[in-house]
Amino acid sequence: MSAQDGPSSALWKPGPRLISAGRGLLDLVFPPQALNDGPRPASVGLSAEAWSRITFLDGPVCDGCGTPFEYALGPGVRCVACEAKPRAFSRARAACIYDETSRDPILQLKHADRQDLAPLFARWISRSADRLIEEADAIAPVPLHPGRLFARRFNQAAEIARALARLRGRAYLPDALVRRRATDSQGGKSGSGRRRNVAGAFAVPEGRARQVAGRNILLIDDVLTTGATAEGCARALRAAGAARVDVAVIARVKEAARGAI
Repeated sequence: MSAQDGPSSALWKPGPRLISAGRGLLDLVFPPQALNDGPRPASVGLSAEAWSRITFLDGPVCDGCGTPFEYALGPGVRCVACEAKPRAFSRARAACIYDETSRDPILQLKHADRQDLAPLFARWISRSADRLIEEADAIAPVPLHPGRLFARRFNQAAEIARALARLRGRAYLPDALVRRRATDSQGGKSGSGRRRNVAGAFAVPEGRARQVAGRNILLIDDVLTTGATAEGCARALRAAGAARVDVAVIARVKEAARGAI
């Protein structure tokens, strides 16, 4: 047996520099394309023009639902809606506002099989929800019903959660939650309609309760609209013994930022 045939060659893995060089070579052969119709970006993602149009939530926000404030009101301050009606989840954070610019890449991940975008969105969330991630014991995605998962072939929230857990060194719980029944699309429904649609839809399987009991769980989804889905998932996690549930998403709709979620 030659040295090349030894066990060490079977275990060899390329280093980060070699991987980076390989990606650079691929970019030269197959230049990365912008997710929008703008000019070619410097790397896989949005063009510089589209990037500048995204409304990232970098400023002060409500400590409860993540609603952006016009100016800083102090640490831990919550909006009127959060003060009036506490929710099952403790805090929510979004990387940006869901609008005509951010919508396209999110929908490409969700419906165009662009799973390669998950690490990009994980980095966005890592920045916007830094404190929540630091305080989390584990990261879990909002689940899809098996029927929808079969049709879509992957869960976009799970892809983001997996990438985020790897990026920040947190435990990843892909099956801590299940969707017990198929629900209608939340699109077009009012806040009360959304809550009724997902009422009792989520649960922690009996065999998974030990994964969440006594732990701080960070729940990941793509878009926050009224907060009904996040609320349903948080209730299920709290019922299974989770100490606290926080929520982090790519984007929140602009309307939700103006009122209660």
